[in-house]
Amino acid sequence: MFIDWLTVSQEHPHDLPVVCDVLTITIDANTGEKLSEKQPRFKHAGSHSTSITIHVQGRKIRVEGNPSRVDRLDNLFGYERIEQCIGVYNRLLAEYGLPGFTRCTALALRDGASGAKPSDWIADGACIERIDLTTNVSVGEGNVLAYLRGVSSQRIGHSIGFLYPNGRTVAWTPKGNGKGGRLQYRKAYDKAFEMDENLLPKIKRLYGDDSEEYRYVRQVRDYCAEFGVVRMEQELKSEFLQREHLKHWGLFDERRLSELHGEFLAIDERLKVTAMDLVSISEQLMLNGICDTTRAANTTAMYAIQWMHGQVFDFKKKQVNTHAARLIKIGINIRNACDMSRFSPVIVRQAREITKTYELPMPSWYRAPVNHLRLVA
Repeated sequence: MFIDWLTVSQEHPHDLPVVCDVLTITIDANTGEKLSEKQPRFKHAGSHSTSITIHVQGRKIRVEGNPSRVDRLDNLFGYERIEQCIGVYNRLLAEYGLPGFTRCTALALRDGASGAKPSDWIADGACIERIDLTTNVSVGEGNVLAYLRGVSSQRIGHSIGFLYPNGRTVAWTPKGNGKGGRLQYRKAYDKAFEMDENLLPKIKRLYGDDSEEYRYVRQVRDYCAEFGVVRMEQELKSEFLQREHLKHWGLFDERRLSELHGEFLAIDERLKVTAMDLVSISEQLMLNGICDTTRAANTTAMYAIQWMHGQVFDFKKKQVNTHAARLIKIGINIRNACDMSRFSPVIVRQAREITKTYELPMPSWYRAPVNHLRLVA
């Protein structure tokens, strides 16, 4: 388990330096007393187009972002402890002359507060407002889509799985519509596909496809595809952290985060997932003389796989009708909704049970994150 996003804030007992070009000051018109001052949010732009948002509001500093991505090309493996992430943030704050985050040692009531609400209490250290916990699961090459389809049928408490139309992401929410809940947001997705869609185009745009940076990220992407990496992420929001007594850094046992994440990872304990080989459908198309080339057969077979994953096709397009006509000759009608409880692709010749593992080895060539612990107070 490592941390993929962290939002943290801390109120200090002294005024903070002005680090922005604009400063908003609120003054009582009757007495002339300064009531508050606020600086606008700004982004610290690191190398490789990574950024962290910093907000100075009066005596309070708030920082949010993905510490495992700062000055790195990727974040397949990241920081495992809050302390390491705080070290990254403190290094950035020091560049602007701002004080770093520290552990909480005590809580105290605000002046005039009753203590009835969580906001009545003030900590002498850093408060966690959001934390995303992440684990890489290896299910083997070619098994990612089948695994995601399988786990999408499972519930986590009152949260219902929602499989995105492309079959590459599953999200668990109370309404089962993929939209985040108030307390938590959990999802699993195809890491290689996500890199193809987001990271690789960005690195190519920044450095070019002949650059060393692009070759490295491509190597990481190929590694994810080879091992069938599924990314399991859960976002723990402010209200949930407050409820679970996980808000005040230094006053809670971080092992509780591992326990919560373990409950999420156990979603597939009762699930037995079987992957169907794409090549089996392709071979049947070739054997029946429906397709003349392997490439054409693979393309048509991909339509069948997408249909099994819930893909909706536009039958106004000529190529869609062509592939649909080929598939219906071997008993697959992609014009109908696929009911996996009744549909059995009898032409599949190869099936294998998917075995997942959390023991994803970090390759020797991988650029691991730098340790920033010396910057944590």
